[in-house]
Amino acid sequence: MVDVRTNTAEDWAVDVDRGPDWLFVKLHPGKTDPGEVAEKLLSVADKHFIYRMVLEMDEVDFIPSRLIGQLVMLQKRVLQRHGMLRLCQLKDDCAEAIHLCRLDGALPNYGSREDAVLGRGVKNVDDSCVGTTA
Repeated sequence: MVDVRTNTAEDWAVDVDRGPDWLFVKLHPGKTDPGEVAEKLLSVADKHFIYRMVLEMDEVDFIPSRLIGQLVMLQKRVLQRHGMLRLCQLKDDCAEAIHLCRLDGALPNYGSREDAVLGRGVKNVDDSCVGTTA
């Protein structure tokens, strides 16, 4: 297990656990723009020479467009290194934002880190529920 928490109170932070052939990265939102999240995560992957990454998103209540862009950039860079990026525990509003951008195929969301590693139980957003509130 590797625990790397890099941030100031305002920045986005990450905690990293290393498993066999996978990195588990918990994202902690900051008060600032998520500007360099992709570079920070790719740097962690480079240090470990592991490019299979599960990004745990359960603390992210809102996914700004800048963060979506960072996730897309990270996905492309991880794929260039023959790895994969999977999200887990996205909140419903965040999953809907990913879906509306037509990125749920490229950034699959799973219920747990175990499901993400095994590639089972992708949590899809139902088109009929998009934009509705309970």
